[in-house]
Amino acid sequence: MTPGEADQRGLIREAYRIEGITEDQCRSIFVDWAISVPGDMKAAVLVLLQVYGGEMPDHPMTGVLRAAVQDAPAPRRRGGRRGRMDS
Repeated sequence: MTPGEADQRGLIREAYRIEGITEDQCRSIFVDWAISVPGDMKAAVLVLLQVYGGEMPDHPMTGVLRAAVQDAPAPRRRGGRRGRMDS
């Protein structure tokens, strides 16, 4: 997958160009981007990290992209009666 295929609308590229962008703004842009990604989102994120993450490791979007490829934490047991009855 090429960077152009991973970011067809250029949302991630433009986020890296915005001066003073915050992490919350990056998350919002990421969600908009993720909705429109054709195919494997994780592969697309890895391509974008390779392109932008090395050049700008401290950029808020780099942090958002890194978080997107991390495995989700294991679910924990719910408390109360419902947690006991599901087992």
